Amino acid sequence: MNIVCLDMEGVLVPEIWIAFSEAAGIPKLRRTTRDEPDYDKLMKFRIGILKEHGLGLKEIQKVISTIDPMEGAREFLDELRSITQVLILSDTFEQFASPLMKKLGWPTIFCNTLETAENGEITGYQMRCEKSKLTTVKALQSIGFDTIASGDSFNDLGMIQASKAGFLFKSTEKIKADHPEIPAFEEYSDLLAAIRKALQN
Repeated sequence: MNIVCLDMEGVLVPEIWIAFSEAAGIPKLRRTTRDEPDYDKLMKFRIGILKEHGLGLKEIQKVISTIDPMEGAREFLDELRSITQVLILSDTFEQFASPLMKKLGWPTIFCNTLETAENGEITGYQMRCEKSKLTTVKALQSIGFDTIASGDSFNDLGMIQASKAGFLFKSTEKIKADHPEIPAFEEYSDLLAAIRKALQN
C-alpha cells in the first residue's frame, strides 16, 4: 500500500507569504521555510510584523483569493490521484488552505490552525503535532503504508528522508547542494515519472 505525501506551497501553489508580502509592500514577509528552518521562530517573526502593520487574517485571505495553483499543478495532481492515494502535508493553516484546495479539486490536506482575535488579528497558531510532516509519515508507515514524499523546503526534508522514495521539487540551490542524495526535479512530468517508478518498487 502506497501513499504519496506532497508539500503544498512551492510545490502545488505559490508561496502564500511571498504573495502577501508583495501585495502588502512588506519585503520582510518574504521569508519562508526555504529560508528559515525554525518554523516557530518564523511564525513569531511573521505575527510580529502583522501586528506592527495592523494587518490580520482578512487581509491575507483577500490575497489568497487571487492566488492560482502553479501551472500544471492541477493536472499533475489529478493524474497522480488516479494512480495512487495522495495526501498534502503542509505547515500552512486551515484558514489559508481552503480556497486553494477548491482550485486543486479538493485533495485531502493535513495542516495547522491559526489563533485569531475577534477583530481578525492573528495572535498565535496551533501545530497539529510536533514535526508534523515527519510525524505523519511515520504514523502512516505504522499502519501499513509505504510513503513517497516530495517538497521544496527545509521542513520537508524529514518526510522525504523517512520515505521509501523522496524527491525535491522546485527547491533552492542551497537545499539541493546540501542534499545531493535526494533527486531534484523542476517539471511536474519528471516528478510524476519518478513517483510512478517508485510506486512499482
